[in-house]
Amino acid sequence: MADIQIRQAGIEDLDLLMQWRMETLRNVFPPDLGPYPADLEEQNRDYYEKELPAGGHIACFALLDDEIVGCGGLCLTREMPSPDNPTGACAYLMNIYTRAPFRGRGVGEAVVRWLIARAEERQVPKIYLETSDEGRRLYEKLGFADLPDMMKLRQI
Repeated sequence: MADIQIRQAGIEDLDLLMQWRMETLRNVFPPDLGPYPADLEEQNRDYYEKELPAGGHIACFALLDDEIVGCGGLCLTREMPSPDNPTGACAYLMNIYTRAPFRGRGVGEAVVRWLIARAEERQVPKIYLETSDEGRRLYEKLGFADLPDMMKLRQI
């Protein structure tokens, strides 16, 4: 793995976080999937402004030679406690993105490992994610498995 540095992002990085979030969305949800809601950027900014200081979201940047080349985030939530998660603490891994010229160098893996470690520090035993075909191999390598019993309500 290359000499990848991971830096936690804070509210002071809001403009930079927004640039990376919108770039990530443009690459994950290309325009041919339909128009973005008009207030999508505003909603994302509002989310960061509330969740970063409150500790409900952990964001990070991956750097190679002091250049930001990737990012990631972890949304921390609590579901109803159950036998498989007695505390109810869970996290949603998201916004894992590496710019195309830097892919294949371990950037995504470094980001995901760093975020998993932050969840472990907070004793969060349950981490979810959605993946693209390109990311599936990485997540499987790190121990993620498909959840065949889950469903999602289609958008109305």
